[in-house]
Amino acid sequence: MIGGTVVSINDELLAQLGDPGIREIAGLLDTDTDTARQVVEAASGTIVGGLARSADNPDGAHALRAALDDHVDADPFTGDVASLERDGQSILGHVFGGEGTEQAAAGLSQFAGLDSNILMKLLPLLAPMVMSILANRASQQNMDAGAVADDLNKEQSAVPGDLEDLLGGLLGGIFGGGGTAIPHQTRTEPQDTEPQAAPGTSNPDW
Repeated sequence: MIGGTVVSINDELLAQLGDPGIREIAGLLDTDTDTARQVVEAASGTIVGGLARSADNPDGAHALRAALDDHVDADPFTGDVASLERDGQSILGHVFGGEGTEQAAAGLSQFAGLDSNILMKLLPLLAPMVMSILANRASQQNMDAGAVADDLNKEQSAVPGDLEDLLGGLLGGIFGGGGTAIPHQTRTEPQDTEPQAAPGTSNPDW
């Protein structure tokens, strides 16, 4: 929350990164700051969408809520990069699985015209930041597991129109389901063809 106004996780992420953080990411991506900002927005939206899928069933929602408690006091914006990467890899593994993370990086690379290997380096850096922002929000607002799931659903609904198709296609490819929108309200069919696509049920222990 900034100035009493509820902001999206992405907006808060960009605010906490600030211009220096965006410049560092632009250097990592070997691109300009405008492109870096767009990539951060798309990458954070992908991570938030994955977290929403994790919380799409009661077991997954409770596992995620418990995991958030471990990120309340963390400060990924000033922490050690190596530790950040380790935490980020763990988060991405729970949310997407190894193959799903590679799919996410590949989709983002096509969107941004960047090497997917570079996106594989960026995603683990951003994941703990997204978790920290969500953890602090959940703590400050005394959210239970269901409230966290609802909040993530609202985050997806607020995705800018120019990213909606991208994120819907990415998440649909990783988790199964439609590829044009993020169908949070209609994900009731079993995903038998995507063994890594149910992080909340297949890997509930964060």
